[in-house]
Amino acid sequence: MGMQFNEIQMTEFKRLVARYPEGKQKSALLPALHLAQESFDGWLSVETMDYIASLLNIEPIEVYEVASFYSMYNLKPVGKFVFEVCQTGPCMISGSDNIIDYIKQTLDIKPGETTKDGVFTLKLVECLGACGYAPMMQVGKIYKEHLTKEKVDAIIAEYRQLAASKN
Repeated sequence: MGMQFNEIQMTEFKRLVARYPEGKQKSALLPALHLAQESFDGWLSVETMDYIASLLNIEPIEVYEVASFYSMYNLKPVGKFVFEVCQTGPCMISGSDNIIDYIKQTLDIKPGETTKDGVFTLKLVECLGACGYAPMMQVGKIYKEHLTKEKVDAIIAEYRQLAASKN
């Protein structure tokens, strides 16, 4: 198998598994998938999920079921920054549809797509638990709230600059 954690990642994986009782290593699946996604280019390929299954001594289908259920796992390559826009009731009532349309138009991508330059991916997600700040989205671990077209423009500019400074 070509894909493997490096020594630091494997140490972290073992630390995660050690949180759970003997024989209950499957309980480490969610944090193990986060570690794998962070370690392998921000997404979970079938090869990556098979690797996690082998490490946890579970069936690959058990990994696929979990990874495909949660929106926090990416099952195909994504941009450097993922705009996860909430599309549930409170955000929708507050204008998330307009924000989603504006992001689609501004970045020239549809939900699930990545910009040609590889910087942004647009993802529509269910409730992010910040209904009082609607419409909102998450970029990495950061919540962007009370979104307007102007705020979206500023967020795009901010992350474009950040992407450029990382190159």
